[in-house]
Amino acid sequence: MSDLTVSVVIVSRERPLALARCLVGVSQLRFAPFEIVVVADPAGLEAARRLPFADHLKLVEFDRANISEARNLGLTHAAGEIVAFIDDDAVPEPTWLRYLTAPAARADVAAMGGFVRGRNGISFQYRAQWLDGFGAARHLDVDASQSTVLHPPEGRAIKTEGTNMAFRRDVLMNLGGFDPAFRYFLDETDVNMRLARAGHATALTPLAEVHHGFAANRMRRDDRVPRDLYEIGASWAVFQRKHIARGDHLPHWQRLRSTERRRLLVHMVAGRLEPRDVRWLVRRLDEGYAEGQIREYGRAEIAVHPVAPFAPFPVGKRGSVLHTSSIWQASKAYSKAVEAVAGGEIVTLLILSRTALYHRLSFTSDGIWEQRGGLFGKVARTDRLFSFRSMRRKAAAEHERVRLQRGLTA
Repeated sequence: MSDLTVSVVIVSRERPLALARCLVGVSQLRFAPFEIVVVADPAGLEAARRLPFADHLKLVEFDRANISEARNLGLTHAAGEIVAFIDDDAVPEPTWLRYLTAPAARADVAAMGGFVRGRNGISFQYRAQWLDGFGAARHLDVDASQSTVLHPPEGRAIKTEGTNMAFRRDVLMNLGGFDPAFRYFLDETDVNMRLARAGHATALTPLAEVHHGFAANRMRRDDRVPRDLYEIGASWAVFQRKHIARGDHLPHWQRLRSTERRRLLVHMVAGRLEPRDVRWLVRRLDEGYAEGQIREYGRAEIAVHPVAPFAPFPVGKRGSVLHTSSIWQASKAYSKAVEAVAGGEIVTLLILSRTALYHRLSFTSDGIWEQRGGLFGKVARTDRLFSFRSMRRKAAAEHERVRLQRGLTA
């Protein structure tokens, strides 16, 4: 049990299936007390209402393409002292909130961020980074086993990833929340810069992990190929006006535009875009940048007091177990895992084949952490290509690898 109350805010639009999966994952969090605030379009809210724990969710309708407005609306409904954010195409590890919010025991910590694993469930998509004065993210070395509290020097900030971050509610409200001018991109980067400028500390906590899949949306395909760059151009223009000296705007924009164009050309060479697509996307980038020069920006109008009282999500005494199965017994093992989840357990199912296949981890819609791969194959992509291990030793190694994040008890 934490001394702090925590609100988890999830923003979703046009991804009801992803939202439902995310909510199943959040429902397995081993933390108390926390509440869940869902800000979503009608399809997302309908998907949430079909879940067995729907009566314990705060559901807020919002159907505009502006993530900052949606997050601010979530803030007005969040009654926790700490507000955590996770994307609808992500799933948290069961101990996520415990590790993410622990640094808030220090009064000087206003923001917290964790690590993000990518689509294969093993490799990291995001770890620790800091931001320079131009909003560019740079690698940062931190202790992987504990939280690191950072006071960035003037002109810099500590980056928190939008799908795995938390803030003291009162600090975020005093800053004016998320700037609605950032409708899709740089929204948390802008907050990070303002937090640093105000002198607040940020804690980075590697063990606070979420898994992020990059689901498709109106701006990008599920393979991360862009569909439209208008809001990226507009957001950079707004960011420049807020944070970068005017004399640096043009060279900064030229560098950004060149980087985006190179990225598009890589997709074109790989056959994911046509030449006409590249020309259209660059034109949209330029059009967005031009509009961003005149887009209104600033503090959001947010009600200081929550719309409704804190609504604690019911948290039972969940055990977290890892079961191992051969690929031949996988169907039977999965059925047993479904039963265990229905009984209140958190289940990791390790399915092994006698191959050297790389491992992949996913969180299924049934609420099971399913990891598949070869008995002799890589788990971390830095592992040896082939290693001889018995099933028992492989399972023991995986148990140890995820023990803290998964909260394994057996």
